[in-house]
Amino acid sequence: MILNRIKFLLIGVTLLSGILLTFCGFGVIKKTLDTAQIKQANILWIVADDLGPDLACYGNPNIQTPNLDDFSKKSIRFTNCHTSTAVCSPSRSGMVTGMYPVSINCHQHRTRPEAMLPLPEGVKVITEYFEQAGYFTFNGNCEHPERPGKQDYNFKTDYKIYDGIDWSERKDGQPFFGQIQIHKPHRPFLRDLERPVDASKVKLPPYWPDHKLARQDWAFYLETVQLVDKEVGEILKRLEEDGLADNTYVFFVGDQGSPMMRHKQFLYDGGTNTPLLVRFPKGKHAGELRDELISNIDLAATSLLLAGLDIPAYMHGQNFLGDHTPRQEVYTMRDRRDETVDRIRAVRTNKYKYIRNFYPEKAYTQYNAYKRNKYPVLPLMEVLKEEKKLSPAQLLFLAESRPSEELYDLESDPFEINNLAENNNFSSVKNELSQKLDQWIEVYDKAAYPEDQLEIDYWTGQMRKMDSLWKGKKNLPLVPANKQYVDWWENKFDKLVKMRAKK
Repeated sequence: MILNRIKFLLIGVTLLSGILLTFCGFGVIKKTLDTAQIKQANILWIVADDLGPDLACYGNPNIQTPNLDDFSKKSIRFTNCHTSTAVCSPSRSGMVTGMYPVSINCHQHRTRPEAMLPLPEGVKVITEYFEQAGYFTFNGNCEHPERPGKQDYNFKTDYKIYDGIDWSERKDGQPFFGQIQIHKPHRPFLRDLERPVDASKVKLPPYWPDHKLARQDWAFYLETVQLVDKEVGEILKRLEEDGLADNTYVFFVGDQGSPMMRHKQFLYDGGTNTPLLVRFPKGKHAGELRDELISNIDLAATSLLLAGLDIPAYMHGQNFLGDHTPRQEVYTMRDRRDETVDRIRAVRTNKYKYIRNFYPEKAYTQYNAYKRNKYPVLPLMEVLKEEKKLSPAQLLFLAESRPSEELYDLESDPFEINNLAENNNFSSVKNELSQKLDQWIEVYDKAAYPEDQLEIDYWTGQMRKMDSLWKGKKNLPLVPANKQYVDWWENKFDKLVKMRAKK
């Protein structure tokens, strides 16, 4: 017992020392790539909204993504990329600063403009570094090229974050750093009429019921991902036609995991795991496969380095290309989402995930107007629960309360169903990861708790209005029964399937 305590103490001291060195700004990370060859290279992020690793090149046999499959063959394919959180606004805030959202007051989803805070002193949006180095910066919209792309950042700044909305606006010969936003596969899902997905062949996770409605919802999601693939193909084609492909690093990534029940907003892999493909100019590293842990806040640091720029010492993200030390763990977080107050923190290694629920007395499915109106499987499962047709694994997420701690062996339990937190055989693992999370929270989690009640009240009121609006569009009562939701969704999906059949 004494030896174990000494071991954990040494682990904690080592971790805290490393964290503090980075956080306090010691040891600025210098260039570790051959910047003479890449100094004027362009850097492009293609960001899909709500995308899990549901691509053919990631092993999904029920989807057709030929453009991304071909792009994958020319890229490094990362299988273990996780977003710092599982909802767009804090995730995107972290991506564009290279910082954990809870460290820069960007952790809630969402924040009123008048309540937003500036970034902490010294912290900058990465576009400022690129522009200082002579780069043109832009944020484009794939579906509407005449408009700026989605930002959804949770901070305010007087700095004009982007120079424009397209690489064509730059000066002749000027390098660019840019993002192109694809709003799909965010709900509502769209149909791919040319390549319909057979719902009967869809493989559902074991915590979802094998039901016609659930299968069809997932099939429509996959069809929407196929539309993402088409849009990526158009972007890459234009890059080629403009003579830019051979001098541009292209990143393809999602801003979070898939928009599914138990995924989006939660810290299981379904909510945080997203594809990451990185194509180097001129075919370098084509076809490489890497499974090291990566956080999406690492994209900022890596992109700066590719441009021949130093990584700021304050930045929490780290380089994952060239000469680097792979992460041993990634940290993820959840706070208020719309009107739903919550606080969850997690640490994930290659083998284990430890989750800490700060509100164990609350249900996972505490009321959220967006989910209640947009996620058909949620009311479906409530109906099946009443009918006693759910398995133990499916009932877990519908419990009225939750454990304060969760621990999963990701190798033997990739769907994160069997909680080992109370298993004595895993007490040493739990203690070690719990201490890592304690140290991380102490240094990085600068958020104020509880949140200002005025902000909670505002979003509660806003979402109550949206709730009423969404139900009105469905011709549902203000307090519909779960069966009424299910009937509405089944009717809608039947019409969509028939429309597709006519095509």
